[in-house]
Amino acid sequence: MRANTIAIIGAPMDLGAGRRGVDMGPSALRVANIHSRIAALGYKVEDLGNVAVEQAEASPKGSKAARYLKQIAETCTRLAEKVERAAARGKIPLILGGDHSLAAGSISGIAHHYHKRNEKIGVLWVDAHADMNTPQTSPSGNVHGMPLACLIGKGPRALTHIFDYAPKIDPHNVALIGIRDVDILEAPHVKHSGVRAFTMRDIDERGLPRVMQEAIEIASAGTAGIHLSFDMDSVDPDEAPGVGTPVRGGITYREAHLAMEILNDAAKLVSLEVVEVNPVLDVANRTADLAAELMMSALGKRIL
Repeated sequence: MRANTIAIIGAPMDLGAGRRGVDMGPSALRVANIHSRIAALGYKVEDLGNVAVEQAEASPKGSKAARYLKQIAETCTRLAEKVERAAARGKIPLILGGDHSLAAGSISGIAHHYHKRNEKIGVLWVDAHADMNTPQTSPSGNVHGMPLACLIGKGPRALTHIFDYAPKIDPHNVALIGIRDVDILEAPHVKHSGVRAFTMRDIDERGLPRVMQEAIEIASAGTAGIHLSFDMDSVDPDEAPGVGTPVRGGITYREAHLAMEILNDAAKLVSLEVVEVNPVLDVANRTADLAAELMMSALGKRIL
C-alpha cells in the first residue's frame, strides 16, 4: 500500500438482501470507532459520508428475478464514481456496507481507476457464498447473491456495464475464500468461470496460510494491486452473529485475523470493503466491532 490516507465511504444499502437491517451497517461500524482505530495505525482518515440510497418502502421491487435492480444499479454507479474519485486523489477507499450487491459499484470504481492507466486489479472475495448467481439462476432474486458474476461480465447490463464496459475484472485474478453455501444452479458458474474458489474444505485440509498465499498470488498476478471484499458471514456465526445469511462452520476469529495479517504482509492492497453487518441481528455490536478489528489487521495492525 503506497497511500497513507484512508477514504471511508458508507453504502447504507439493504435493497439487495433478503433480510432488512444491513443499511445500518455503516453506522454500526462508525459506532465501533473504525475511524479512530485506523487513525491510531498512523493513517490520515477522511470520512466521505454515505452514498445516497433509495428506501425499499418508497421503491418498486421490479422483477422477482432481480429485486430492486434499478435502484441498486443507481446506487452502485454513484458508489463507483465516488470510489474512483478517491483513488484518483491517491487515497485508499474503505467502503462500509451495506449488502454485498454494493461490490458491483465499489470494485467497478477502483477497477476503472486502473483501467484508465491500462492496468487491472485482482480481487480477494472472502465470503460464505459465491455471489455468482444471475437472475436466471437465483432462487431468491436477491441481488446481493449476484455481484461477483456481474463484475466478470455475467448478469444484468445495468450492473455489468457501469462505465460502459465489461468485464471489470479478469476472473483469473479472482480468489473466493471460505465459501460453504453455493446454490445448485450457481455452482456451474463458479466451476467454469475461471475464478479460483477455496472452500472451507480447502482451508480445513490445507490450512489458511497456504490458501491465503495462493489466493494472493492469483489476485496479484499481472495486476496493479488487490481489492479486498470481506463479507462478515465468512466468519463463523458464533463470532459474527449480526449477519443476514449466517452459515455454520465458517472461518474462526483467529483465522480471520491471520488472513488479514497475511494480506497486509503482501503490501498489495489498493482498496477494501466490509459488508453485510446487520445490527438488527447482532449482539451488543459484536459483529461491527469484529469487522473494525479485521479491517485494522488488513491495514497493518500487529500484536507486536
